[in-house]
Amino acid sequence: MNAAGTDVKDEVVVRIARPDEYDLIGELTVEVYVGEGYVVPGSPYAAELADITHRAASAQVLVAAHGDRVVGSLTVARPGTPYAEIARPGELEFRMLAVSKTARGLGAGTMLVRTVIEMATAESFGAVVLTTMPAMVDARRVYDRFGFVPVPERDWRTPAGEQLTVLGLQLS
Repeated sequence: MNAAGTDVKDEVVVRIARPDEYDLIGELTVEVYVGEGYVVPGSPYAAELADITHRAASAQVLVAAHGDRVVGSLTVARPGTPYAEIARPGELEFRMLAVSKTARGLGAGTMLVRTVIEMATAESFGAVVLTTMPAMVDARRVYDRFGFVPVPERDWRTPAGEQLTVLGLQLS
């Protein structure tokens, strides 16, 4: 039990991913992105989503754990690093948010996003940015609750022509 009287094993905890979890995180991320129709199976991006070892070498991969299970993940990309697609100087970007369907409602996505915002604040970033797509309704609800707003002048398209939306959260 914790101080709030909640069983600790029922809490979602966010932490840095361990190398022994990389395969599981890759499978989870691909399962969410391909399974929910955000990414075409066998696409180069699906392969990128699966390759956590490569990603963790140049970005920070966080996991949400519920008990002994990894139920979610995202990648934190600092400006000027290989995984920062849209981050400008002074902005912290996160990408590849994935939460297992079986864990939705536990607060894993919320905890992951909150952790990025806390990191950005602690590291004196002026904003947090991300790219999303219209179909990512569940994730968008999380972003909206934190106050992320569209930055339409920064929206872009994938090489396949899919419209992507940039959201930003200004930090004080």
